[in-house]
Amino acid sequence: MKQRIDARPEVEALDEVDVHEHGLSADGETTSLDRRLYMQLHAYRRAPDTPELVAALEAAGVEGALYEDVHDPSGVALLTLSEDPEAFVGHLRAFLRKPPFSELEPRPELTMLGRTYALGYEQDLVETLLERPRRRVLDPALRWAVWYPLRRAGSFERLSRSEQNAILMEHGGIGMAFGRAGLGYDIRLACHGLDREDNDFVVGLLGPELHPLSVIVQRMRKTKQTSLHLERLGPFFVGRVAWQSKP
Repeated sequence: MKQRIDARPEVEALDEVDVHEHGLSADGETTSLDRRLYMQLHAYRRAPDTPELVAALEAAGVEGALYEDVHDPSGVALLTLSEDPEAFVGHLRAFLRKPPFSELEPRPELTMLGRTYALGYEQDLVETLLERPRRRVLDPALRWAVWYPLRRAGSFERLSRSEQNAILMEHGGIGMAFGRAGLGYDIRLACHGLDREDNDFVVGLLGPELHPLSVIVQRMRKTKQTSLHLERLGPFFVGRVAWQSKP
């Protein structure tokens, strides 16, 4: 699907509703795309041997990744991907209601659902919203994952746009530095109105080793966004990849 270029004003009229994701072309034109990738994480206790779960996932053609829980020797989590949210209440729901997943003990406090989004300056919306997040989740070199939700405090929304941008650049700079070093990559998902605990975002940190992902969170603690403008962070799911679907 091609990106659509339009003349979108900086401030929309009150009677206009625009649910597209927006970026910026190389020549400064606003671009729009009405596509996004949804991701959902389900965590479980009392899982059987991982190969039994893997065999079921492959037989059903599920797209996503299965993680073994570092905090629970019988725990796992399943991350699934789809552009169509109907999938999560359609064939994925039917799959999870049958053995072996129906025999596991769900951990609803670790259920996370979010959608990819654009910040408004990305030049390639398909890469940002669809291809790069999927590629990272399915990359066999990224063996470790940390997933967690967060909720911003109202103080952030009361800042000016320039103040918000400066805070986000500080926060994003840490992620980009770790990405350039090949130590860790982030996936940002919006979950406004999608999260049972009223969180705003779901974040995934993926990398070849666990230690750098812990350091990313440690560095983030010192940023203005985390130290001054977050109301809630976590709970955290930490796991190692046991299975990934074929890209």
